[in-house]
Amino acid sequence: MSPEEQTFLDQLRRVLAEKVAPLAAETDETAQFVHRQLAILADLGLMGANLPAPYGPAISAAALYAAVEAVAGACGSTASALTAHYLATDSLHLGADPALQARFLPDAAAGTKLGAFALTERNAGSDPADMRTTATKQVDHYRLKGAKCFISNGGVADFIIVYAVTDPNAGHRGISAFVVEKGTQGLTYGRVERTMGLRGGHVWELEFDCLIPEANRLGAEGTGFKTAMKVLDNGRIEVAAMATGIADTALSLAKDWCKTRIIGGEALATRQGIRWQLADMATDLAAARALAAQAVALRETGGRFTLQASMAKLFASEMVHRVTDAALQLHGGYGFTRDFPLERLARDCRIFRIYEGSSEIQRMIIAGHIL
Repeated sequence: MSPEEQTFLDQLRRVLAEKVAPLAAETDETAQFVHRQLAILADLGLMGANLPAPYGPAISAAALYAAVEAVAGACGSTASALTAHYLATDSLHLGADPALQARFLPDAAAGTKLGAFALTERNAGSDPADMRTTATKQVDHYRLKGAKCFISNGGVADFIIVYAVTDPNAGHRGISAFVVEKGTQGLTYGRVERTMGLRGGHVWELEFDCLIPEANRLGAEGTGFKTAMKVLDNGRIEVAAMATGIADTALSLAKDWCKTRIIGGEALATRQGIRWQLADMATDLAAARALAAQAVALRETGGRFTLQASMAKLFASEMVHRVTDAALQLHGGYGFTRDFPLERLARDCRIFRIYEGSSEIQRMIIAGHIL
C-alpha cells in the first residue's frame, strides 16, 4: 500500500475507535439500523472505496481489504451494511453502461444514496438459476414481478439492484439485472428479519410488481448472472475481511484478558496451555489473511480470482468461529455475559458461513476448479 493509503487507514482506525466502536454494543442492544455509522464512513470517503476513478478514491485492493477489516473489527453491523452497499455499486461498475453508472455511482460513492443487492429468494439461495422473479419486456419498460428475501439494506436503500429472469428457457443466461429506485410504484417491503447477530445491519423481504424503464437494465439482457458472479467474487473477499477483522478484535481482547486475569496468584498468560491456545488463534488468523492476500493480489491485476476468493471466504469464515469461540472460552463465565463483547462477536460472525455463498457452496466451487 502507498504511504497515502497507510495514512488514510491510520485515520480510519482512529475514527472507528473514537466514534464507531463505542456504538457497537448499543446498536446490538437496540437493533437500530447503522445510519449514524454509515454517515461517519461517508465523511471519510469509504462508501465509494470499492470504485475506481472518477467515482471512488481508487485505492488498492489491499487498502480496501484493510479498511473493511478495520470497520468489522469496530462494528460488524456497520461492516455488513457497508459491504452490502458495495455489492450494489459493484454491480453497476461491472455490469452497467456509462450512462446508468453516471446516474447512480456519484451519489452512492458520496454516501448520499445507499444501495442494496437483491439476488436471494426463498427457493433460490445457493442456486440463483432457480429464481422465480421475472422481468417481462413491454415496449420500453419491463414488468418486474416476484419477491426477494434476506436483502441487506433493502428497506432503507435508495436503489436496489434486482436480478430477475428475462428468458425462462435460457437457464443462467436468461437472468438480467435492473436498478429499482426507492419510491417505485409496486415495490413493497416485508418484515425486517429478527437475526441472531449483526442486529444493526438489517435484512428485509422485498416484493415487486413494478414497471422498470429499459434504461434501468444493467447491460444487455441475459448478462445478469455473469455480473452477479463477478460481484460475489469481490464480496467473498470482503466477507473474509470482515471475518479477519472480528477475529483480530477477539484475539486482542483475549490477549489483554489473559495478561491481566489472575488465577492462583498468576496471570492466565503465564500458563502453557493458555499460551498455546493464543498461539493457535494467532496462527489461524494469519493463515486466513494469507489466503485472502492471494485473492486480493489477483483482484488488483484485474484477472479472475473465483477460486482464491472462495478459498479465502471459506477458511476465514470458519476461522473466525474458532477464534471467537476460543476467546469467549478464555474469558470463562464473563465471556458469556453481555457485559463483555465476546458473545456479540460470536453471534455476529456466525452468518459468514452462510451468506454470499455458504461454506458448502464454497467447497463445491473449489472442488470444481481443482477437478
